[in-house]
Formats: sequence, structure tokens, C-alpha cells
Amino acid sequence: MPNLLEFARNPVAYVARRWTPAQRTVELAALAALVMSVVIVVTGGVVRLTGSGLGCETWPKCSGDSLIATPEMGLHGAIEFGNRLLTYVLSAAVGWAIVAARSAEPRRRPLTRLAWSQFWLVLANALMGGVTVLMELNPYTVAAHFLLATALLTLSTLTWLRAREGDEEPRPLAGPRARRLAAALTAVSVPLIVVGTMVTGAGPHAGDSSDVPRMGVDWESVTRVHALLAWVVVALTVALWLVLRAPGSPPGPVARTRELLVVLLAQGAIGYAQYLTELPEVLVALHLLGSTLVWIAVLRVVLSLRERGLPPVAAAPVPDSVPAEARAETPGQSPAAPAEPVSGPSR
Repeated sequence: MPNLLEFARNPVAYVARRWTPAQRTVELAALAALVMSVVIVVTGGVVRLTGSGLGCETWPKCSGDSLIATPEMGLHGAIEFGNRLLTYVLSAAVGWAIVAARSAEPRRRPLTRLAWSQFWLVLANALMGGVTVLMELNPYTVAAHFLLATALLTLSTLTWLRAREGDEEPRPLAGPRARRLAAALTAVSVPLIVVGTMVTGAGPHAGDSSDVPRMGVDWESVTRVHALLAWVVVALTVALWLVLRAPGSPPGPVARTRELLVVLLAQGAIGYAQYLTELPEVLVALHLLGSTLVWIAVLRVVLSLRERGLPPVAAAPVPDSVPAEARAETPGQSPAAPAEPVSGPSR
């Protein structure tokens, strides 16, 4: 019989003592959280682009007397309530990532901390979503909501990438010039995302059919700044790719940089197309999806410039029938604590 008191006290630790996931399972759990982080950003954009931002006019309820959307609320209520429901799917994916990371053997504390950080950001973003509704889609709270979602996307990407590598001290795979270019690329990508929220906040898609105020900036000017920053990111990516193509360079960073360049060019094409066609909703949604893929690709480039070995694997258990002398010579198993190995051989 399961110990319900032990489970209630710490359910994650309870599961970890009884389940050891395969390395592939840990990676899939981290990937599921990353995919849902992208999905929640895109569906949030759909809420705004369809004018459904106040389809559920209160929070946490959908209306003053109903927790869920009602037929009277129509399509807008269904769209916004559907986006709220996806928060629970995201929470389940993050929960799976937490449990898988905590249950891995040998214990991977940095990975577990990254997974837990996602939980707190999901909670913060849910609260900010409520504030956004209560503030009737104030563009500054909408921007903060998106930036919190981008922070969650950052952590879910880092968790996924860290789940696929070991816990050794990082060793650089590229020279100082490449690392400086990667740092500059990251530094410019951050204001690119922030200015993108200003383009949204000053643009025509307010998120609701009512008279929602916009940010007090000139939309044309802030759009040009956004485009300029995008071209700087493209230039830095090309420069990094050229530096990494030097003879003897490892193929991983070159491939990741090439992938980033492809995503950037596609994102740029969508951006100019939506600008020239007066921001059709479909293209704006694709551009929002592209923004998440660009940021993921940037993070992949940065982390590809160093390695931390292969993921650790649990040491094979030693049968009790093995003599103590032989047990002491078994790799990854201490004779003082044969039941729970603390480390294992690298794979």
C-alpha cells in the first residue's frame, strides 16, 4: 500500500524513490515543457489577434458567475478560455519535467533546479495574465505577460539542452572571437524581443474589439528600430558562422549557427511581408511563432560553443551475493552504501 502521508508531504521525492527514468524519458519530459512553452505563447497571440482578449471578462472566473466560458460568450469566450485551459497542460508538462529530473540517477540537482524554476514562472505568468485581464488589456501589462512567457521559454530551452548533456565543467569548443560574437548576438537579441513588444503595444491589434489604449510611441519609428536590431542580429550571425567555419572547428556550433541564420531569414521575410500587407492576423501569428524559434535558436548557438560531456547514467546495482571485497572494486558502487550509487561511469 502506498504511504499516503509520505506522498502528501513530498510527492516528487516519493515518486523519485520509486522510479528511475531512462535518459530518453528525461529528455522527452524537458522537450514537452519546451513545446508547451511555445504553444502557450502562440495561442496567447491568437487570443489577441482574434480580439478575444476580454472574451472572459474577469479572472480567475470567466465571468462574474461562471468559472468556464458559456455559449452566450460566443467564439471569443471559447478562445480565451481555451488558452486558460492550456495553462494546465503546460503545468502538467512542467510537472513531468520536474519529476523526471528529480528522479534521474545519479541525482542531477542543477537540472532539477532548472525544471523547478519553470514552475514558478508558470505561476507568475498566470498571475500576470489575470492582471492583464483586470487592467483591460493595458499594453504594458500585455508586454510584461509576453516577456514572462519568454523567460519561461528561456528556462524550458535551457532545461532541455542541459538534459541532453552531462554535468562536467564546461569546456569551450570555440575560440575567444566566436564566444564574443555569441555574447554580442545574445545581447542584441534581448532588446530585439523587448522592442518587438513595443511594436505590438503600439500597433493596431489591441486584443479586443473595444477601445483599448495603445502605447504612446510612434509605431513607424519603433518598427524601424525593431527592423534595425533584427539586421544587426543577422549580421552577427553571419559573422559568427564565418568565424566558426575555420579549419578544425567542431561541426555542432557551425550547424546550430546555420540553423539560426535560416530561422532569422524566414522570420525577416514574414516581418516585411506583414508590414507591407498591413499586418494580416495570420502573418502576425507566424511572426510570433518565429520569434520563439529565433530565441530558441540563439540559446542553442550559445550553448553549442561549449560541452559538458555525455549525460550521466546510473551505475548497475551489485547483487547482495557479491563479496564485500569485490563490491568495493565495482565502479560507481561504494561498499559502505551499496544500495544507492551516487555516481556512475560516463556514457
